[in-house]
Amino acid sequence: MTDTPVVVVGIGADGWDGLAPTSRAEVERAEVLLGSRRQLALVPESVAAERVPWPSPLSESLPGLLEEHAGRAVVVLASGDPMLSGIGTTLTRLLGAGRVRVLPAPSSVSLACARLGWAVEETCVVTLVGRPVELLHPHVHPGARLLVLGSDGGTPAQVARLLADRGYGQSVVTVLGGLGGPEESVRTGTAAGWSEPAPALVVTAVECRADRGTMPLPITPGLPDHAYESDGQLTKSEVRAVTLSRLAAVPGQLLWDVGAGSGSIGIEWMRAHPTSRAVAVEDDEERAARIARNAGRLGVPYLRVVHGSAPEVLARLPTPDAVFVGGGVTVPGLLAACWEALPPGGRLVVNAVTLESEAWVARWHTEVGGRLTRLQVSHADPVGGFTAMRPALPVTIWSVTR
Repeated sequence: MTDTPVVVVGIGADGWDGLAPTSRAEVERAEVLLGSRRQLALVPESVAAERVPWPSPLSESLPGLLEEHAGRAVVVLASGDPMLSGIGTTLTRLLGAGRVRVLPAPSSVSLACARLGWAVEETCVVTLVGRPVELLHPHVHPGARLLVLGSDGGTPAQVARLLADRGYGQSVVTVLGGLGGPEESVRTGTAAGWSEPAPALVVTAVECRADRGTMPLPITPGLPDHAYESDGQLTKSEVRAVTLSRLAAVPGQLLWDVGAGSGSIGIEWMRAHPTSRAVAVEDDEERAARIARNAGRLGVPYLRVVHGSAPEVLARLPTPDAVFVGGGVTVPGLLAACWEALPPGGRLVVNAVTLESEAWVARWHTEVGGRLTRLQVSHADPVGGFTAMRPALPVTIWSVTR
């Protein structure tokens, strides 16, 4: 590829008339204009550049397309701010920041907040462009203000349906179409009653309001046990909170959740930050399917579920930053495989309930060190006409940093 910089020009729904002089000048001097057919149509015929609409799929075709026009003055048209879920980010990753010059227009987020009177820094932006709607789940809580960016006019109905199913049917949904353009529109309703058609270019604004009786899910580790579909193979809430504190989630890092059961540890690791990643390893097919359902319902649909037996399947997985072993502790070679997979600074946390699994943990603790903690939780239950504390099985937690 040539070193000639690619210029990315943000263009709003107001088209050519809304472009700043610098942006106009770049478009006018272009030899090649790349963009969607809609964006290319916004440029007047007096601009003599060759117009090339995006091919499909774009991500696979982009390197070859740029190589084809190497050495020419290439200008890419983008919607609004090209660095907000836009082509500017894609090009910068592909070519490097030094070979891309970006001239943004006002973003759809800025325009939407201006219309609604919302402070941008107090508004949560959720991008669903080419992504599953389940990514919205972690951001839904009473009082939250959300701006949802979607791929098409079907996004508002998807968002409304998710909110109603979560018990947030009274949430106020505002659909802003064609922001900044001559056909700008604003429509408002509730999630439960939403039936309005939406134009293709929309931003969906949500003021989250819980229905009566809806209990919000906390953002802290240790979600209520009833949040999970389970056959009983579930790390219970209090133990889960301690386990996750030992795993010490860091943004961008990868967790192996081995013997995942219902997937709760991997799911809550990923809920800690949008860039957190996890692989749930489970040898029971029905449980593996259940993990995937739990992950979608709790807002982390990108949790990777591997159906297979550990330690055999572990060799095919990417290097973890942390490993949790919740099942299969006594399987020969499992703890050794998990330990050897960790890089320096990686964390291993193992939960043991039976005497046999505790014996394995004790041997490993003797060999490599770490921290042993026995945790027992009791809950108040009725006993006749009285109340007594009923203890759950104690759990021994071994945590160690390599």
